[in-house]
Amino acid sequence: MTDKFTTKGFADYIIESRGYNNTFLEKIDMLIDWETIEKLINKKYKKVASADGRPAYPGLSMFKLLLLQRWYGLSDPGLEEAVKDRISFIRFGGFSLSSPLPDYSTICRFRNNLLELNLYEKLFEEINRQIESKGILVKKSNGAILDATIIESSRRPKKVVEIMPEDRKEEETDMSPIITYSDDTDAAWIKKGKRAYYGFKAHISVDAKEGYVLGGHVTPANTSDTTELEQLIEEADIPDGSFVFADKGYASEKNRGVLINKKLKDGIMNKASRNKPLTSLQAGFNKLISSIRYKIERTIGTLKRGYDFSRMRYTGLRKGNMEFKLNAMAFNMKKAAAKIE
Repeated sequence: MTDKFTTKGFADYIIESRGYNNTFLEKIDMLIDWETIEKLINKKYKKVASADGRPAYPGLSMFKLLLLQRWYGLSDPGLEEAVKDRISFIRFGGFSLSSPLPDYSTICRFRNNLLELNLYEKLFEEINRQIESKGILVKKSNGAILDATIIESSRRPKKVVEIMPEDRKEEETDMSPIITYSDDTDAAWIKKGKRAYYGFKAHISVDAKEGYVLGGHVTPANTSDTTELEQLIEEADIPDGSFVFADKGYASEKNRGVLINKKLKDGIMNKASRNKPLTSLQAGFNKLISSIRYKIERTIGTLKRGYDFSRMRYTGLRKGNMEFKLNAMAFNMKKAAAKIE
């Protein structure tokens, strides 16, 4: 179906005749079946012009802009400027040079529409399915690695509190209620080492061979890693008999029982307890798991440094989970595209 914003004009044909290209974005186009993605978006998303007269753009083109935003670390106004300035962005989005291009408020509105329609999870699953179908991501026999990382809130609280939970602190502590003066009410305080953080925690699973993101979710920062293992396993959707690797923050009888019940192999590191140090066998097992876990640490590092995910762009848990899924999709596609020759 043709669209006035994507119908090619004379200027578009001139650019194509010059052979203008962007190798990275061309590889993404080779990797992804955009027609399937478009059908998935259009099942729920209906193009509707805004009340102030701004036009409605194709859902697939707008989704591609959200990916460009992640790959190039752009704000909404920055993305608007880049789309108007960079021919590679226009071509990747499927827009025409002779048609009006979306402004930053249109981009923001589309992103929020996808959130309301609950499409991010489905898009993430479809992209992973496509990468897996090409043999680039292989879940079978690889297993999954689990970990969590603190993501600071986009808002800085006006009040600093002194009493807060410590990340992965083994002993239970009697703590007073914490009052937070911030409009990011889903965020929470956590102390890690000597530093206090206000924000969220991203719980992530990656495949144990390459480090592709298999699943994950965001919680308030004071959520214990131990409580999130079962949900992470369900999100990873790995086959029976696969290994699940995790550090000692996930060590508990309950979690080991979850792995048994789900027919998964236990790769959780052992944790010493009071008056009960680790045996040499347990210490050796921990060393082995540590040699595997660097892959998720590398993935988390890339998400934080390359995708600006050390601090949230938006407020609240719902938008935090949306941001995580957008970053994960962009990360997996870029990583997979690098495999294409």
